[in-house]
Amino acid sequence: MRVFLLEDDSAISMGLKYSLEKEGYEVTHCENVKDAEAQFKSGYYDICILDINLPDGNGYDVCKFIKAKEDVPVIFLTASDAEVNVVMGLEMGADDYICKPFRINELMARIKTVLRRSGKRGAGEATSDAAIEKLSNVNIYTNEAKVTVTGDDGKETAIELTALEYRLLLTFCNNRGVVLSRNQLLQDMWDVSGDFVNDNTLTVYIKRLRDKIEKDPSDPQIIKTVRGLGYIVN
Repeated sequence: MRVFLLEDDSAISMGLKYSLEKEGYEVTHCENVKDAEAQFKSGYYDICILDINLPDGNGYDVCKFIKAKEDVPVIFLTASDAEVNVVMGLEMGADDYICKPFRINELMARIKTVLRRSGKRGAGEATSDAAIEKLSNVNIYTNEAKVTVTGDDGKETAIELTALEYRLLLTFCNNRGVVLSRNQLLQDMWDVSGDFVNDNTLTVYIKRLRDKIEKDPSDPQIIKTVRGLGYIVN
């Protein structure tokens, strides 16, 4: 999985490159608009991570250049969470944005989410021609970000999940057999405005998710509580 990284801050870029390569990604790094456009012409990339403020221009220009060439997923790195900056980036075709300073775990989770939405897989994730993940009678169509539940009659019924409920479900799905503490879940979760979810809100979202996917939410068999430790999905 090839990542195109555009970041002019050497400290940030070195840390990102190291972390991404540790996760199994192949990283190409550029520091300015001129080099980025030249490099992108000569290579193929699965996802692009673009800083906005650059010495010879901005990430918006590079995003336009990339999207005109091919439909590659783009995540913006921005020092400002001002609504105008976010809206501008999304209108240019960006798939997500993350504000500096950020947590590496948060960025890794967003990369995997964006790749799934584009029909790809993050580094180290198993591939599937059907792009379907199953948890008991729950079917997750990752290419379409669609979730269904198979009833006793064998018929599938679509269920509506919010963006955060869907991310929470994917987190459990990608960590089957592993006890996830509340702190681990909180590190990977954020709401639609980019704010981190607090402990009380996490409790509410887990309850809502159980209400939608469990046959008996009062006795959950998919998302199980491990008393004193967290949650597990087998």
